[in-house]
Amino acid sequence: MEDSIMTIEEIAKYIKVSERTVLEWAQKGDIPAGKLGNVWRFQKREIDQWISNKLAKRESKEKVIRDLKHLLAPERVMITEYSTKRDILTALINNLSSAPQIKEPKSLEKAIWDREALMSTGIGLGIGIPHVRIYAVSDIAVSVAVNRNNIIDYPALDNVPVRIVFMLAAAYNQHAEYLKVLASISNLLKDESFRKNLLAAKDEQQIYTMLTQGE
Repeated sequence: MEDSIMTIEEIAKYIKVSERTVLEWAQKGDIPAGKLGNVWRFQKREIDQWISNKLAKRESKEKVIRDLKHLLAPERVMITEYSTKRDILTALINNLSSAPQIKEPKSLEKAIWDREALMSTGIGLGIGIPHVRIYAVSDIAVSVAVNRNNIIDYPALDNVPVRIVFMLAAAYNQHAEYLKVLASISNLLKDESFRKNLLAAKDEQQIYTMLTQGE
């Protein structure tokens, strides 16, 4: 029944994990649960919805990774050690300018700085996504920098220092695709464990693998 109440043992069998795992999830608030006295109990309807949400999130993440596999080249991934916004954006502009999709590097550079002058592209959670649509681009191109240091002057919505920066350039007529890629990257990086693994990556190849094949 949808409204049935289940025990830890029943939940463990239902979702095929150990009872210890269910207990740890309940204690951390990672799974919908409540206590009757000192005993954990679970509502089947809430567990079914929780499972559906988890699967949908996983499918969404896998789709983003599939998309990045087509958009991101290994040479567009960098590990950097800058402390200022100007330094890291300059490095990303130079890196992205060498992509075959970029026809006029000077136009890209001007567009990026003009965009930043309007509003900072720090979106929170330690992430920056500078992005432009310009005529001097033939197709969507992406460059990524994972910075070893906090960037001290990159304003963000939550004031968390930026450490991960995706630079995105698209052709002027790619409005729908451009918005979709922006949203996809943003949603992917909302995953805290994924961000932590990116920041802990030992080299560019590991970052590229994570972004194009998953963890």
